[in-house]
Amino acid sequence: MDRLTAMETFVCVVESGSFSGAARILNVGQPAVSKTIALLEERLSVRLLLRSTRGLTPTEAGQAFYGRAKRAIEEAEEAELAARGAGSNLTGRLRVCAPVTFARLHIVPAIGWFLEAHPELNIDLVLDDRNVDLREEGIDIALRIGQLEDSSMTARKIGEAPRLVVGTRAYFEHAGIPASPADLPSHQAIVYSQRGGGTTWTFRRGSSELVVVVSGRVAVTAAEGLRAAVLANLGLAVVSEWMFSPELKSGEVCSVLNDWCLPPVELWAVFSAGRMANAKTRAFLDFLVDTLGSDARPLN
Repeated sequence: MDRLTAMETFVCVVESGSFSGAARILNVGQPAVSKTIALLEERLSVRLLLRSTRGLTPTEAGQAFYGRAKRAIEEAEEAELAARGAGSNLTGRLRVCAPVTFARLHIVPAIGWFLEAHPELNIDLVLDDRNVDLREEGIDIALRIGQLEDSSMTARKIGEAPRLVVGTRAYFEHAGIPASPADLPSHQAIVYSQRGGGTTWTFRRGSSELVVVVSGRVAVTAAEGLRAAVLANLGLAVVSEWMFSPELKSGEVCSVLNDWCLPPVELWAVFSAGRMANAKTRAFLDFLVDTLGSDARPLN
């Protein structure tokens, strides 16, 4: 039994959650996958997977083996890439999970450049605002916006953007421009009701801090809805600069109270616990940092 092939099969079974799922991914028959796992457990003299009607679950030994096997596979890929020329010829498939709005505005329009630079690499772009289970979904790298809560993740901060109070020109022509944060309670606020949102907005200027509580007739649970509500002239909102980059540049949307600061929004790349960024994920991170460019810098 080839040791690396067995490791790849086991990792694929864990990440897909079943022998049949792994068989489809590996393009082999399910009996071949089952036999490989049985031979692997026999050679190691330990049970790696618990079988039940609900699927497969790694044992404690299986969890430990999964992490080390994943790293061994990635290091083998690194060695092959280095031998072919310092990782310049990236191949295979990279699964990237990203928030819907961020990906639509900043990744999808530019990803053609990345694919052109790496013609043998394919991208699975999983768009989801939820914090999906990376191992369960087979995600190589996920992008998270805001404060990280899961300390078990391996994470790298790759950028930040200012948080702004924005609205359309049409809204401000109708409702007036707030002169200070204290004017905001008299405005219609579009409230983002997910983590990082809410009705309490904290502003700072120098050593001063001002907390205001806003209200509005519209609350949304997704960034796409927040964008749509602002662009429909329904009110003003607190957003990251990334969320309205095109409209801020065109002037369709304006930021106000720019002499006050709100906590910036951070962008993180996260990996499953214990995983190392391989050549493909590092190349994607470099692409993303280059793509954000000036979008990651505060406005003057």
